[in-house]
Amino acid sequence: MGMMVVGRKVAETEDEVRYEFGLDRQFDRILTIDKRTWHASAEDGRFDSAAGAVASKIKRAWQDRGEFPPGVVFSS
Repeated sequence: MGMMVVGRKVAETEDEVRYEFGLDRQFDRILTIDKRTWHASAEDGRFDSAAGAVASKIKRAWQDRGEFPPGVVFSS
């Protein structure tokens, strides 16, 4: 069975960027990424496969474009 995780940027400061994300377009969780260390954390304390997948997609997009994307989609 596949998984689809969608994330959309909701805030960005000099120090961090925040994304709402969730499975199947349910934006019910928040991911925060520290821009200096790339430490990513989920607001609910669960850094599971969904959080890891969206964090990885965000980092790849940043490496390709040099900026944090407005949104990402991960599907497997």
